[in-house]
Amino acid sequence: MKALAVNGGTPVITEPGPHFTWPPITSNTTKAVLDQLETSVSIYDRSGVIAELEDALKDYFGVRHAVLTSSGTAAIHSAYAAAYVEPGDEVIVPAYTFLATATPLLHLGAIPVLADSDETGNVSVADVEERITDITTAIMATHLWGLPAVVDQLRQLADEHDLLLLEDASHAHGATVADRKVGTFGHIAAFSMNGPKPLSAGEGGFALTDDDELFYRLLLHGHYNKRCRNEIPTQHLAHRYAVTGTGLKFRIHPLAASIALDQLANLDEYLTGRQRIADYLCRALAQLPGLAVPAVPAQVGPAWYGLPLTYVPDELGGLSIERFHQALLAEGLGEIDRPGSTCPLNLLPLFQDPDPMLPGYRHANRVAYRPGQFPVAEQVWRHTLKLPVWHREEDLPLVDRYLEGIRKVIDNHEELLG
Repeated sequence: MKALAVNGGTPVITEPGPHFTWPPITSNTTKAVLDQLETSVSIYDRSGVIAELEDALKDYFGVRHAVLTSSGTAAIHSAYAAAYVEPGDEVIVPAYTFLATATPLLHLGAIPVLADSDETGNVSVADVEERITDITTAIMATHLWGLPAVVDQLRQLADEHDLLLLEDASHAHGATVADRKVGTFGHIAAFSMNGPKPLSAGEGGFALTDDDELFYRLLLHGHYNKRCRNEIPTQHLAHRYAVTGTGLKFRIHPLAASIALDQLANLDEYLTGRQRIADYLCRALAQLPGLAVPAVPAQVGPAWYGLPLTYVPDELGGLSIERFHQALLAEGLGEIDRPGSTCPLNLLPLFQDPDPMLPGYRHANRVAYRPGQFPVAEQVWRHTLKLPVWHREEDLPLVDRYLEGIRKVIDNHEELLG
């Protein structure tokens, strides 16, 4: 029996990390960036690589409008603004999500109403329904770690109550439900293209919609002057604001757009590779005590931004997740993560007491959440360990060593008790 590295044994992996990097940078990526450098590093309208990428996104998702932004946070901000969210409005948001799913609401004077999770970590439809009031204007869904939420049911619920459904699909580029792509169920969808996302620009984001009015408002929120003057009909009432919009600039950098355009051409291939390795990992891990792999419903195709594993301490003698994770890291498995900033928002100071950051907000808008209010979300988060999902056949030897390290810790977990 090999001694655990945390107790002085030899680690399974001794090579320094990172053991996973994203996005894949090929010679085509480099050429795309260099070509763009020679063409333009600043684009004020919908032309060049901006138009090419937006057109490619429209084709890929099968939607009428795509608007590039400087980040996923900016895309979410614009989505809320375009959805007519006003001060005092309530918007139902998953309790368990990345903070940027909700923080733009604080800058619009709206009230993020948190809803608890289902067992997957995604938002519970039943809990969303219970939180609808006469001042609810929209529901926001997140597809956590690339596993789609029950977005068809959420759309039905939104339609029944005459609400807008929005999607934060930042983890889920290319994910599907019944062969329909995530990001096409809501009235507006927002995506991040931050470094590790399935579709990456390094930094960037975009919003999708089929609705002309929402599209015009997306433009006005962060793309003033040339784009708005050119793309909003002159006879439309909003055109009078085209020069200024709302005064915000959320344009993506052309170099980032060139990276994303190159990556988009390979996205489906990458997702197929991720699915293959996710299946391989799940088959192996499902045989081990102490870890439960995600259950994927029929007709759901995840994007696997990350593979969330549920730690089951009772199967390992009550060993704490902290001690278990420490032992995994000691074996050199540096890519196994406990989610941090993606967490139940009620645990973050900004959602407990926003007053020091946004004076008057807590008392005026009833944002004063506390630990314990969202028990399912908190339970799921506290028991989640996340693996990256590699995509190439040549990654399998490394994947096998990660599996070896996990088995080693589980097989010797009694060393860690007491």
